[in-house]
Amino acid sequence: MPKPLHAPAVALSRRGIARLGAAFLLAVTAPMVMIQPAQAQTAVRFMLDWRFEGPAALFLMGLEKGYFKAEGLDVVIETGNGSREAVPKVASGAYDVGFGDVNSLIRYRDENPGVDLKAVMMVYDKPPFAIVGRKSRGVSADVKSLEGRKFGAPAADAAFAQWPIFKTINKLDDSKMRLENVGFPVREPMLASGEVDAVFGYANSSYINLKSRGVPVDDIVVMLMADYGVELYGNAIMVSPKFLAEKPEALRGLLRALARSFKDTVADPDLGAQLVIKRNDVARVEVELERLKMTLEQNVVTPFAKANGFGGIDKARWERALDQISLTYSFKDKARAGDAFTDAFLPPVAERQF
Repeated sequence: MPKPLHAPAVALSRRGIARLGAAFLLAVTAPMVMIQPAQAQTAVRFMLDWRFEGPAALFLMGLEKGYFKAEGLDVVIETGNGSREAVPKVASGAYDVGFGDVNSLIRYRDENPGVDLKAVMMVYDKPPFAIVGRKSRGVSADVKSLEGRKFGAPAADAAFAQWPIFKTINKLDDSKMRLENVGFPVREPMLASGEVDAVFGYANSSYINLKSRGVPVDDIVVMLMADYGVELYGNAIMVSPKFLAEKPEALRGLLRALARSFKDTVADPDLGAQLVIKRNDVARVEVELERLKMTLEQNVVTPFAKANGFGGIDKARWERALDQISLTYSFKDKARAGDAFTDAFLPPVAERQF
């Protein structure tokens, strides 16, 4: 008996159906794979020590170049109101990471033994703590010229916080001085107008601000405390205890990104100043560029940082700094307070060379 003519067609139809079914499943599932959400980035709330001025370029560069995103981090950088303010804000967890005065951090640890707040990267190897005065007001490079003068001294200023150490080391009698608590906004204007003879501040802030207000350069005296026997460190990256404990890999990624950001800022400060201006429309690019270059030359790209890689500390100097702090502050537990820095999360030295 001859086979039905339609049998092969039926068989082909079944194979075709199978192929069509597979193609249909692929068509349905493929888009589902493609639209899977990207892995969520780790949010990092970062607090600066001050406004968006020249030194902020060190951090803004990482945003501009996408270095934080490349590490899986969604970093938001916010301004601060002084280098000491970052300490309690980061300790409380209000911010994950901050840029602030490591000496204030050391004292905070001693006063709050239940909070294990740490610095994880040194930025200002040579601190910008300074006394800035005017020759026309009787101030010179000789520390003895400070006696009998009137000072603008913001209570929250990190440089003023080191005054007890500076005057002790240099054997100054402050009974012959007048220290007036002034706000940050009026500090340099008061010195420019002659209402005070000198101010406490960061050199990269007070000096540049005075120049921009028209005070002649040859009338400005800058006493960097580090040049007068003060061995303290300056601003460092500090991280909240919660973030450090729960997200150590994110912290390592953050420091890798910062290392790249710092190197690029040193290589291209002009771009760094432009990034600052984008976020501060009342600033002038030439002023912020000078401020940034001054910060890099005096505080960041130091001989120690160039020889050993930036971000770390010299342990012998750290101990001497603790001894200097103890000249005017009675530690409850000096060892615990001094355990304020760890290099465990830093990138390799090769990644931290200028």
